[in-house]
Amino acid sequence: MLYKGIGLFTILIIIASGFTPAFALTELERASIVDPRLVNAFGSPIGNLINVDQQVQISADVINNQEKSQIFAYLVQIKNENDIVVYFGWFLGELNPHQKLNPSLSWSPKEPGEFTAEIFLWEGFPVNHKALTEYTTLKINVS
Repeated sequence: MLYKGIGLFTILIIIASGFTPAFALTELERASIVDPRLVNAFGSPIGNLINVDQQVQISADVINNQEKSQIFAYLVQIKNENDIVVYFGWFLGELNPHQKLNPSLSWSPKEPGEFTAEIFLWEGFPVNHKALTEYTTLKINVS
């Protein structure tokens, strides 16, 4: 009787070890994008109201939520009021485990209006890319 219990217990351990633990990261939790913002050349926040031809940096904090290093592409796409892309740029880098970095890309608007910056964090750019996290947006008003 005791032998059957040990055998069943062993089988349960083997089956249980085949499941993904509850604390495992999903595909889109491998990294985070937080605090999207416009900054000047020195990294100081400048708010979301800027002028035509004013050079700004589109910045955000990116965080590697993994126990391993992660190569990444920080991509910024800016769309105008008509949902037309007026700017696209990227920055390639590598994050160490749990590292926080704040990359930024430069942009100078050429016309007034309301714009939306979409910020992505991918691996495998430019081919076979996969998102490391959900993208985030930043509203920009240009006068």
